[in-house]
Amino acid sequence: MAVTKIHPVKSTLKKALDYITNPEKTDEKLLVSSFGCSIETADIEFEFTRRQAMNKGNNLAHHLIQAFSPGEVNYEQAHEIGKQLADEILGGKYEYVVATHIDKGHIHNHILFCAVDFAEHKKYISNRKSYGMIRRASDRLCQENGLSVVIPGKERGKQYAEWDAQQKGTSYKAKLKAAIDRLIPAAADLDDLLRRLEAEGYEVKRGKYISFRSPGQERFTRAKTLGKAYTEEAIAERIKGKMILKTPKPQRGGISLLIDIENCIKAQQSAGYERWAKIENLKRAARTMAFLDKNGIEKYADLERKIAELQDAREKTTATLKNAERRLSDMALLIKNIETYRAFKPLYDEYKSSRDKEKYLRGHEREIILFEAAAKALKAAGVTGKLPDIARLKEGYACLSEQKDNMYSEYGKLKKSLREYDAVKQNVDSILSPVQQREQEKTL
Repeated sequence: MAVTKIHPVKSTLKKALDYITNPEKTDEKLLVSSFGCSIETADIEFEFTRRQAMNKGNNLAHHLIQAFSPGEVNYEQAHEIGKQLADEILGGKYEYVVATHIDKGHIHNHILFCAVDFAEHKKYISNRKSYGMIRRASDRLCQENGLSVVIPGKERGKQYAEWDAQQKGTSYKAKLKAAIDRLIPAAADLDDLLRRLEAEGYEVKRGKYISFRSPGQERFTRAKTLGKAYTEEAIAERIKGKMILKTPKPQRGGISLLIDIENCIKAQQSAGYERWAKIENLKRAARTMAFLDKNGIEKYADLERKIAELQDAREKTTATLKNAERRLSDMALLIKNIETYRAFKPLYDEYKSSRDKEKYLRGHEREIILFEAAAKALKAAGVTGKLPDIARLKEGYACLSEQKDNMYSEYGKLKKSLREYDAVKQNVDSILSPVQQREQEKTL
């Protein structure tokens, strides 16, 4: 599991960079990487990029922290995940430094990136939407690397310590909720439930709010802090069978599954449930048949083949998109370095020809550092001799960027179509399986 948080850096950028790249925290800087800048001169390069923006805002950089659960990940894997996260959320347009700290009980990444991108010189917008993208990307990378993630939903906002305790089966709240869920079907009323909890060793405190304390627990837990399904009113309604919890998707296993089963049983005791279910099944069957007829799907094999084709098209589009994003990132970085090189080449020539180089350097140190960093990056990229034409590079970048946007639109359509066909297949399977089962029973 990785927990993420982000905050702006409004001052002391150099101090923040020195902190995250501390050799004692990063295995002598072996766990420090950068993109679009040099680790040693990132503060100067960030500021130069920022100066070129029309609307730069007040932030110098943004500091993203990605912390992993103790014992789940090794140093190198954590660092690689941090680089992948930075590449994905920043799109190859922002200079960044990523450092993995290993001096604490839990491994964590620090990602410090410029507040302005070097491709279009626009400031980074940090809000709920952008943070949601960071969180989703981090969770997906964790899943791809076999790490656990916090499942969003009813338990959103839960502290890491409590989440970790529940994962290990030691959460007082989790055990209390499980006990309440288990005893509700047998309880006559709320008082009866409380007596049953006391019989199991729970200490119950009655007052303005009902609170519980299990053996070994330091503080009481109020019922209302367990969630909407565990307030005094909700528990009373559940005992009477009047409360039906609405959950978007049943959870497989755990406390919520008990609640789902309990609600399902109570709902099916209703006289109108069977008639409602039949009508809903008929409506679903009709919608499924209309979809199949509209799209010319006559056989089950045709449906499977169509889904396979959509999956293949999605994978190819994904690969093409990633390739376009890499090319755009390379082009943006090349344009940045060429422009920096050209901007400070005359000054650097003056420095090289000056008689008192130390004096000249004291007055133009930042510019010379930027020139040397750009020259080094161009050499590493294999650019020698005459520099490429900036105007043509920018024209190519704009053209490829437009192609990428069109591919994203196509990718969105493929995803939507695939979801529709997957849903239709599930409907077909659920409609046909009872009929096939009855046919098999007849042959026995």
